Amino acid sequence: MGALLKYEWKAGIKALLIWSLAVGVMGMLCIVLYKSMEESMAGVAENFASMGAFSDAMGMSTLSIATLKGYFATEIGTVHSLGSSLFAASIATVILSKEEDGHTAEFTYTLPVSRAKVVVVKFISVVMHLMIFTVVCGLLYQVGILLAGEQGLGKEYLIFMGSQLLMNIEIAAVCFLISACSRKNKLGFGIGVAMILYVYDLMARVIPDLKDAIFLSPFSYANATGIFAKTADNATALIFGVGIMLVSAVAAGVIYCRRDLAS
Repeated sequence: MGALLKYEWKAGIKALLIWSLAVGVMGMLCIVLYKSMEESMAGVAENFASMGAFSDAMGMSTLSIATLKGYFATEIGTVHSLGSSLFAASIATVILSKEEDGHTAEFTYTLPVSRAKVVVVKFISVVMHLMIFTVVCGLLYQVGILLAGEQGLGKEYLIFMGSQLLMNIEIAAVCFLISACSRKNKLGFGIGVAMILYVYDLMARVIPDLKDAIFLSPFSYANATGIFAKTADNATALIFGVGIMLVSAVAAGVIYCRRDLAS
């Protein structure tokens, strides 16, 4: 299993570096730019906060973008949420199906390792990549805060990054299930799932009929504005999210181990 894990790690290291540096550096630069825009932000914060549904969806009605905390939650929080979820979807959607799509299944599954162990190793590899991604981005955001000459964001920052990691593992588990059911590369479908969940979260924040079901999207418990404003009640969403994560991961293993694989 160690050799398989090492192989999967090496196979995904390039994508990990590209995605983590792209998202992390983008967020870091946005934080650095905050200092130069701080005075002008104070003048437009009130206008942004009164833009109705848009303000509610982006969290500008609960946090002021004239403060670093509000700016981070509404701007960098959005960048990280979208970037990290797309990365999670992109690696998890192809990690199982690539064996059949690339015609390497015949070789991989003749190794003295059960198919179940291969599935477990691949899912562990996905989680490891997401953890490293979160750490790299988190450190780059901290560098941005230091370069901007600002104080830290407190424990809410750690809660946000931890919630984002859990959210991404949940999205990855759903896309892992998609990968287990497919013989072909369904990267576009997996990315579409992540985008639909993000859009649903935005809609549920402004449409009254959807607010009671906002927990269906993992973005609900990882929302930066809710965490930094301390207005989020995430218990239901967290329980539901962990349940979806476990069910998807187990279902992916069961389905993949039972179905015939194309060589």
